[in-house]
Amino acid sequence: MNLVGHLSCFVVVAEELHFGRAAERLGMAQPPLSQRIQRLEKELGVRLFDRSSRRVELTAPGRMLLDEARDILARVDRVYSIADRSRLGELGTLRAGLPAGLGGSVVAALIAAFRERRPDLRLDLRETGTAEQVRALADGALDVGVVRHPCDARDLELGPLLGQPVGVLLPAYAPLAASPEVHLADLAGHDLVAFPREEAPGMYDELLAVCRRHGYDPPGVHEARNPQFALGLVLAGSAVALAPRAEDGAVAWRPLLGEPLTWRTSTAWRRGGEPARERAVADFTAVATAVLRDEAGMTAVAESRARRVLPRPASGFLA
Repeated sequence: MNLVGHLSCFVVVAEELHFGRAAERLGMAQPPLSQRIQRLEKELGVRLFDRSSRRVELTAPGRMLLDEARDILARVDRVYSIADRSRLGELGTLRAGLPAGLGGSVVAALIAAFRERRPDLRLDLRETGTAEQVRALADGALDVGVVRHPCDARDLELGPLLGQPVGVLLPAYAPLAASPEVHLADLAGHDLVAFPREEAPGMYDELLAVCRRHGYDPPGVHEARNPQFALGLVLAGSAVALAPRAEDGAVAWRPLLGEPLTWRTSTAWRRGGEPARERAVADFTAVATAVLRDEAGMTAVAESRARRVLPRPASGFLA
């Protein structure tokens, strides 16, 4: 006999004092529930309920058993929780990759929200580019990542796709800063500041391809890992940067006419895996998606657009 399962049924019937409502709560038919209670009574050698056509009541042995049954079920839950944590590693750690440039407030909100949702898990965040995340996910060095698209996601599962329109960052004094919108072709002759190609090759190549298709072929491309370095190049008038909306009094952010560029992002993880790890990844995906919407201003990407151009980033210059 499955003692734990039978005790679970007993507790629900004892709380409802109605076999019909208890069966509905347990997601089962009433006759099998009654049979389980009868088998438990036979196993224990006592009658647990007084049944009549009008009411169901606990017997004295039933009342004595109820607290013990609840305690046993709570201990069983703790055993499963310990097993889950052990499957996730000695410290109960979820290893997650984040791209650079999300911003401190976004990272802090992500940590706080995940801590609230899964206080039993330690979140090990690692700042790393999309290409490295894809490799680490394949090798098992990461459990989940926040990646930018396009990327090689053939062996990965993806969370909800979120996107941000990309605009141009200019010195506040630049003539183009006086325009409400900027055409990509208006940037002709200006160098471009971009994240290193090795961080997200697919996104980097597509960025330059879209620029050239819309009449902007930058004479030089300066790769910048640090957003502050990129900002310095923009402020010096040496180059422009293409990025989601940014707030800084020294630079002006202007949307691009027609929104030709959208940075997309999603969570990603390797297919398959242990149930405990999959639950942790699902919790991280839910938290990360909500935080990127609320804190980074991302919005859902339509499924048709997602197939045409895979997911992508959030705020900041880098991939």
